[in-house]
Amino acid sequence: MTAPLSPAHEQLLRELTPLVVGAITRRFGDFAAAEDATQEALIAAATQWPRDGVPDNPRGWLIQVAARRMTDHIRSESARRKREEASAAIEAGPAPSADRAMSSDHDDTLILLFMCCHPALTRSSAVALMLRAVGGLTTAEIARGYLVPEPTMAQRISRAKQSIRASNVPFDLPSERDRVERLGAVLHVLYLIFNEGYASTSGPTLQRTGLSSEAIRLARALRDLLPEDGEVAGLLALMLLTDARRAARTTKDGELVPLDEQDRSLWDRDQIREGVDLLSTALANGIVGIYQLQAAIAAIHDEAARAGDTDWKQIAALYGLLRRMSDNPMVALNHAVAVAMVEGPEAGLLLLDAVGRDARIANHFRLDAVRGHLHERAGRRERAVEHFRAAAEKTTSMQERNYLMKKAAVLAASTRDS
Repeated sequence: MTAPLSPAHEQLLRELTPLVVGAITRRFGDFAAAEDATQEALIAAATQWPRDGVPDNPRGWLIQVAARRMTDHIRSESARRKREEASAAIEAGPAPSADRAMSSDHDDTLILLFMCCHPALTRSSAVALMLRAVGGLTTAEIARGYLVPEPTMAQRISRAKQSIRASNVPFDLPSERDRVERLGAVLHVLYLIFNEGYASTSGPTLQRTGLSSEAIRLARALRDLLPEDGEVAGLLALMLLTDARRAARTTKDGELVPLDEQDRSLWDRDQIREGVDLLSTALANGIVGIYQLQAAIAAIHDEAARAGDTDWKQIAALYGLLRRMSDNPMVALNHAVAVAMVEGPEAGLLLLDAVGRDARIANHFRLDAVRGHLHERAGRRERAVEHFRAAAEKTTSMQERNYLMKKAAVLAASTRDS
């Protein structure tokens, strides 16, 4: 029986996935088939590495295996369709070697990012394809995150790849015009990947550091490509300012620690300074976007020495502005929290009534969780318990569920004792 991969080796495979997909796509010119070949190479690594050990050059090893899979695939297609020219192309040169893979620092991840955000794809398909091709997640992991059966997600990813193949998009960075058209989708996909890593929607752990770190790496690369774009800088700043709190978000046992209870001495001050500097430079350009506003809110939290020092009036004002720029119901939910911190829980609950009428968030666990917190602040502990329990039933995150059930239990006990 083959031993499972260690967490460190799993993380290595995730980091290498986009590099291998990019190398194989550049070599053979077929993104869809290259992504399939890379997945086969990853399966081979998961089977062989625990038994034989991780090779000295894991990237080169994966590229060689994936290249062999691609060669077999093209030869099979060539024989079936009698395409002699395809066979000739295969024989034109050897598969990429480990030495060449290591000697080249070429990283095609940004090309993959823009390719996966091709306008032919829906936003959900783009996110799913990015999570697999760039984030290194398996189809099963993506399906769990979306709460759909694995075959359904496999079909969605397959259709997305076929759409890219049918579009005949070249494997290169898009033109400046196309880049501008796709940038909004690229930023949104990176934002979603970061959020999934920072606060996992399912599973036993609250954070998937590999995903959030990869999103930050990609955002840095994107800023190198577009140094003057304020929203690219804003998104990178938002990620840094949020990720700076990572070490304080859970206890040693992995339990969730809410923002107002975190040990702020554990926050990464270097990341906070970098995020604030990025944001300040972006805001100086005078054109403010949604990621810059969210980064500004994160900066206010990060720069408060204590939870009680947080400038909630400024946060409420920023969320009010963000609401006028975005139709995201989560923004409306967070605005209600900020207003409650300034004007009291009743004002927040009044706003939540309107938020709850939005079908996109009406059954989301965070709506019940916020109602629970505001009823608790208003002294209505029994109502708070009801909402905390309802939120716990709706979330798919084990750590979120544990936190909410613990809140409900503590409040219920205090109600009985009073």
